Amino acid sequence: MADQPRRPRTLSDARTEAEAAFKRTTAKVAEAPARKTALPGVRELVSLRIDQDVLEYFREGGPGWQERINEALRKAAGK
Repeated sequence: MADQPRRPRTLSDARTEAEAAFKRTTAKVAEAPARKTALPGVRELVSLRIDQDVLEYFREGGPGWQERINEALRKAAGK
């Protein structure tokens, strides 16, 4: 079987393809699910950059420095 020659592209073909591509890129993306409310007493591991002098201040008090940072952040957040 011989390959069939392709029909020449027309302006309407190009327009149809462009409209389809535009619709794909402008289609609404499903919204992310709402964040769950924070549960008291549940901790989440995060990476946080803190200035060295601030970190030293909290560490000077000995063990429990992470708790003290958490309390200070909670106070700053108005909670």
